[in-house]
Amino acid sequence: MERSAQRLGRALVVIVDDRVAHGEHEDTTGPLVTELLEEAGFIVDGVVVVEAETAGIRNALNTAVIGGADLVITVGGTGVLPRDRTPDATSGVLDRPLPGISEAIRASGLAAGAVDAGISRGLAGVSGSTLVVNLAGSRSAVRDGMATLTSLVPHVIDELSGLEEV
Repeated sequence: MERSAQRLGRALVVIVDDRVAHGEHEDTTGPLVTELLEEAGFIVDGVVVVEAETAGIRNALNTAVIGGADLVITVGGTGVLPRDRTPDATSGVLDRPLPGISEAIRASGLAAGAVDAGISRGLAGVSGSTLVVNLAGSRSAVRDGMATLTSLVPHVIDELSGLEEV
């Protein structure tokens, strides 16, 4: 059963950025992800900005899962620096990893010249019936990552929607 292109489900965007969280920098990736999700047929519940702290990231993810989001996209905090904690926080929330999605995002990002996407430690997986995907923080990594996800996410969301029937 294929869902309508008009309504793939509900999505939430989590921006992991200390400067944005402290009001020192304007968020430019949240609106971009929102636009791309809406073009793909998602209803975007909002954009949440958190500091690069494991507990805050994990709380935002858990809140989205409990709130019934079908998809959560995190942006930022996926690199190799000590403050890049998004994958570490995400791993504590996932029930089942989907490494193929993460690998596809890294490969396409690197091929497109988004170096931060190519070296990202970002994860993808399922928490409850919610798909969680980490994207690197640059606008080019977001654009390329969302283009890669567009073909994969509808299938995963359809599969996860069947969990309620089991």
